[in-house]
Amino acid sequence: MSNPVENGNPDFEHVLLLILEARGRVYAKANAELVLLYFNVGKVVAAKVSAGNWGESTVQALANFIATKLPELSGFNRRGLYRMKQFYETYSNPQMVSTVIAQLQVIDTKGAEKVSPLVSQILNNQNTVVSPLVTQLENKENAIENFIKPMLGKISWTHHLLILNKTKTIEEKLFYLSHTVLEKLGKRELERQLNAAVYERTLLSNKFVSSLPTQVPQNFFKDPYIFEFLNLPQEHSEKDFEKAIIHNLQKFILEVGKGFAYMGNQFRLQVGNKDYYTDLLFYHRDLQCLVLFELKIEDFAPEFLGKLNFYLEALDRDVKRPTENPSIGILLCKGKDTEVVEYAMARNTSPAIIADYETRLIDKKILAEKLHQLSEILNKVTE
Repeated sequence: MSNPVENGNPDFEHVLLLILEARGRVYAKANAELVLLYFNVGKVVAAKVSAGNWGESTVQALANFIATKLPELSGFNRRGLYRMKQFYETYSNPQMVSTVIAQLQVIDTKGAEKVSPLVSQILNNQNTVVSPLVTQLENKENAIENFIKPMLGKISWTHHLLILNKTKTIEEKLFYLSHTVLEKLGKRELERQLNAAVYERTLLSNKFVSSLPTQVPQNFFKDPYIFEFLNLPQEHSEKDFEKAIIHNLQKFILEVGKGFAYMGNQFRLQVGNKDYYTDLLFYHRDLQCLVLFELKIEDFAPEFLGKLNFYLEALDRDVKRPTENPSIGILLCKGKDTEVVEYAMARNTSPAIIADYETRLIDKKILAEKLHQLSEILNKVTE
């Protein structure tokens, strides 16, 4: 008689799934409680220090007291207590609260105030209607209790420490907080995102010229993309580029964004009596469309766009299913002249993106300077 375990008994698999789901909920609840504890302890320490009642010696005495009473407990030394203080002060800061409130508020087509889709997704509470939202959020404590604390509890303390230590602005912290929750980033994944300056690159990518449909969310794509994990030499061929991506497919998908399902490289398209081969073809589960990556090891040239559009048309006619959205094309180029891109895209109707790629990490100071320059240009335009 065959062994039901070896044959993958579906009833056994169902029970195992129930166990794993319950364990996940228990872990999530325990993590949320731990993060909330650190927030509340930080609140006490911050209040006492701010009032002048506690100094460093008192905080050290508190750490010694906790160590004596609960010797099995870790993380409550003097340094840990000051981190909790920083944690509380960061997310209870009036500017932080006002920024969160601004991001929370959305007015729907009927004039009703709702929680924004992003925050609804983070809180696992879709289409939440809050009435009256503005009145509720004008109170700082309500905003912290109802929205900020639940959001903070979605990720681990280790994740929070990385965000606190490696980010500067409120907007940057909120970006990585929401990004970590929605993408379910592990510690190493988040650390790489921080080191690779995903926030700065995402902000810069909002300014490139594209013809993406309006249903594609902002901040969905980056520019430039960073592929330091490919270990490519400075001089490399397109074939080398493609092979390195295939050998590092998981890391490539983490860089371009989760939701991509790999469909193959050198994907064959037959048009007329001739075969054509695309570079890398993916399907995106959230966008519900095919996404084609074409790789170029040189600066963008207008003729690249014609070939990309040809491939997208063939995909939409012969590969795309009726229920799916139009295919999106991404040209990864070694560099680009913004003015040339603008001219080339001016009359382009296919959903397309032209983005740079780098084979080495970019200094965050350089990206920050680019953002500063871009901000100055935009301010002059609006004056």
